[in-house]
Amino acid sequence: MEVKPGYKQTDIGALPGDWRVAKIKDVASITTGKRNTQDRIEDGLYPFFVRSQTVERINSFSFDGEAVLTAGDGVGTGKVFHYINGKFDFHQRVYKLADFSADLNGFFFHLYFSTHFYDRIMSMTAKSSVDSVRLETIAGMQIPLPPLPEQRAIAGALSDVDALLGALDQLIAKKRDLKQAAMQRLLTGQIRLPGFHGEWAEKCLGDVIERLIGGGTPSRANPAFWGNEIPWVTVKDFATFHPLKTQEAITKEGLKQSASHLIPAGTLITSTRMALGNAVIYAMDVAINQDLKALFLRPNANVRFVYYWFEHHAKMIDELGSGSTVKGISIGDLKGIPFRLTSVAEQTAIAGVLSDMDAELAALEQRRAKTRALKQGMMQELLTGRTRLI
Repeated sequence: MEVKPGYKQTDIGALPGDWRVAKIKDVASITTGKRNTQDRIEDGLYPFFVRSQTVERINSFSFDGEAVLTAGDGVGTGKVFHYINGKFDFHQRVYKLADFSADLNGFFFHLYFSTHFYDRIMSMTAKSSVDSVRLETIAGMQIPLPPLPEQRAIAGALSDVDALLGALDQLIAKKRDLKQAAMQRLLTGQIRLPGFHGEWAEKCLGDVIERLIGGGTPSRANPAFWGNEIPWVTVKDFATFHPLKTQEAITKEGLKQSASHLIPAGTLITSTRMALGNAVIYAMDVAINQDLKALFLRPNANVRFVYYWFEHHAKMIDELGSGSTVKGISIGDLKGIPFRLTSVAEQTAIAGVLSDMDAELAALEQRRAKTRALKQGMMQELLTGRTRLI
């Protein structure tokens, strides 16, 4: 394999000529903890690392220093990583990698190990997933070792990106909290927007619904019913909602030969079986299945206002559902939910405020996604030496 000038071929790929390769066992100690999950204490003094991305708390510490931790078994195997420099304790099936050699920067190691360890364990198994990892799998893993100043530069650059991601996470969480507070006050009339007065009427949801239309599923046995002609919505689409995309689509013949209905763009769609309390509005015509209902509203209701009403009351609606295996809600119970009604003009203004908050959140989440992609690109370049900082 041809290697460009200044680089050399190694067991882990082409690397700069002044980088060396080492096994983890030669540059770090590897141990497991002595604690069990039930040892956690809700308001404990120290971090307690278990086999998940969630960091628990505990009142003991077994190590004080710089370390990288990863799950030794469970669903987090090869996917859960933590970096810390301080006092902590850890689970008996969590591996601690610490006591790094003088020529290894701990955060640089964390970046490389957390990026490449899953691929290593998957290359060593014939299974499609892995539920445990042996110490030897970690110990024998090879890692690149740039000169220490370059490790520090790489760690510093990626740490700055992590700090930006952390700040974006905090800002998004704050904006979400502000939106929740705004919905609580605006959707109930606790506070009023400028220019609006008068009492809100105590009604039921049914008082703003003109009619409901359900749906159906074309026969899966007939391929002619399934294609790319009409987007077809199920509760699965609520979790991955995009106003212009659905996970499946049916043909015009499938729509004609089933109980499904074509729902115009801009119509409120909610679930009466599973995912109760969720509501969506598509920017295109869609067909729906039998678990969903399209709500066609009376002239006294703004569709975006009712959408935000569903978002705010989702938990309450879900709790009204019944069923031992699959939870559902009757049309009568849904229509009977109390609903505070104000003028369409005020509803429209409230929906506008909340839509603006959603737009701000979407912009922040897009920025976060781009920053994450930037970090991935930086790691691919910096951790392999394709781009040099020194």
